[in-house]
Amino acid sequence: MKNFLIISLLLVFAAGCSIKSEPKTIAIQTLSGFPSDIRDTVKQSIVDYYHFNVVVYKDISIPKQFYTDIKSPRYRADSIIRFLKVNKADSIDHIIGLTTKDICITKYGDDGKIKSPASKYTDWGIFGLGYRPGASCVVSIKGLKHVSRKKYIDRIKKVTLHELGHNLGLPHCDNQHCFMRDAAETIKTIDQVELNLCDNCFSEI
Repeated sequence: MKNFLIISLLLVFAAGCSIKSEPKTIAIQTLSGFPSDIRDTVKQSIVDYYHFNVVVYKDISIPKQFYTDIKSPRYRADSIIRFLKVNKADSIDHIIGLTTKDICITKYGDDGKIKSPASKYTDWGIFGLGYRPGASCVVSIKGLKHVSRKKYIDRIKKVTLHELGHNLGLPHCDNQHCFMRDAAETIKTIDQVELNLCDNCFSEI
């Protein structure tokens, strides 16, 4: 009986390790004519860094009802990620939307109210959005452009891996070099962080 219990426990442990070691499957959903070369670069960065399986969906248009023009032409990022989540196949663990369009959210304070001044934060432009944990995220490359192609691509990779990191359960990080650091409303932060997670964040995924 004792030997039977030991063997049973070993089988349960082995099964648990097998399930945990299976790589996640990530879908990339390009939106409204996203460039295929950048899409492929994003795909490779996910494979190289997280070692996940990545599939690419056929490009679709952003639903018109997500459009807003309060301060400038933009699309609601929160609406996009809800749409992606609902339309995600069951075989997909997480789905990433990629767009060239400006995206935005309404930014709230700790009190649950719109941050002050409301005129600024009701329609706040962002580079990406991903909930923690979550099944979907979205990245816009509109505001990431730079005269240096390398810096431009590095920005896209950092933001994509950052938002996917949130989906995986990672919070913002205080480490100044970790790509999970909060951008704090400036693109300078994205340029300052490395294309790497810190040891603490890496141990959590």
